[in-house]
Amino acid sequence: MQNIPIHTNIIGLIIFVGICFGFFISYFLIKKSIPNKSPNLYMGMLILVLSFIMLEGWLNYTSYIFKVLWLTNFSEPLNFVIAPLIYLFMTSQLGDKRSRKDGLHFIPFALWFVYCLCFYLQEDIFKYNDNIHVMNLNIPELKITEAYTGDPLGVRNYVNLGTIIHILAYVAVVAHRLLQSAKKRGVTIFKTTDKTLKSLRNSFYHFLIITVILIFVKITFESDVGDYLIFLYICFMVFLTTFQIMNRSSYYTEVSSFLEGPVLKYKKSSLLEDQKDMILNKIIVQMKQEKFYVSSSASLSGLSKAINETSHHVSQVINERLNQSFFELLATHRINEAKAILKTDLGKKLTIEEVAERVGYNSKSAFNSAFKKITSLTPSQYRDS
Repeated sequence: MQNIPIHTNIIGLIIFVGICFGFFISYFLIKKSIPNKSPNLYMGMLILVLSFIMLEGWLNYTSYIFKVLWLTNFSEPLNFVIAPLIYLFMTSQLGDKRSRKDGLHFIPFALWFVYCLCFYLQEDIFKYNDNIHVMNLNIPELKITEAYTGDPLGVRNYVNLGTIIHILAYVAVVAHRLLQSAKKRGVTIFKTTDKTLKSLRNSFYHFLIITVILIFVKITFESDVGDYLIFLYICFMVFLTTFQIMNRSSYYTEVSSFLEGPVLKYKKSSLLEDQKDMILNKIIVQMKQEKFYVSSSASLSGLSKAINETSHHVSQVINERLNQSFFELLATHRINEAKAILKTDLGKKLTIEEVAERVGYNSKSAFNSAFKKITSLTPSQYRDS
């Protein structure tokens, strides 16, 4: 096998950075979404899947794939995961309940993965020739004396067509679902003030743009030569998502030490387990009985003073025993209180601003953001449901 030169340029660098960002941000989206089953779980899984697909694309684009031939086409089955994850992400935000039937969306992925095993089990020489063909390299393929059994049904050349048809089908379903939801709320999807619909509409636009680029690339370029155009747009989406998450993070409202590590944070703590239990009980009393959280000036130092403990020890107990930060704990109790109010007759008469004030928020937007993050619905949607 020839030693194929590595192809490096600014496009390859952008895609590589996008892959790193994708893996990084998907980790936190998935980790933070699993406990409360947030729709962002599907967003995290989608970014993870796209990152794996871009990784293979980057290996092909730079020719690094010839150094790891065993990874050839490893992400091909994931093409049939993209559209279902977008569908589940969007419909979850529209209030659809998830069930075991959701697994049916991934049957095409499972079938294609099983079929791809025939290719994955081939010798490196077959994968070498496959990469030369796919990337349209001006390099002679190696002569093969053994029988090729990597595509027993002769359908692998139609995977791009199958991917496009699969995505277009979901584009139609998602579009119909959005229009249906907007109609039920008495608005149009193009002229709505509903934050959820606006957010989902914009996400759908990105989904549509990727589909258009995919079709354009597959029609214009031979094999996978133009895939880098798709990856550049996906990188843009990943960078934009990362910016939004960082811009909305509650980290900026907390007092943190420079480069404070989560593992080393309480390493030298002198607290014994029974002391932690005692502090936790006092925290629970303050939150559940005294409703400490309803004060708009509620703070970690204020809670610590109320239970006569140091802020460091209180923060440690909240983190270790409740697996939350102080602000996450505060938001959880405030939103639970708001949910209880919204269910009452009085709550149906109060404005959202008044409900927000009753549970400790000075800002309607902050209340809406916290409520949606925890319940996946806005306060108004929750009250209407």
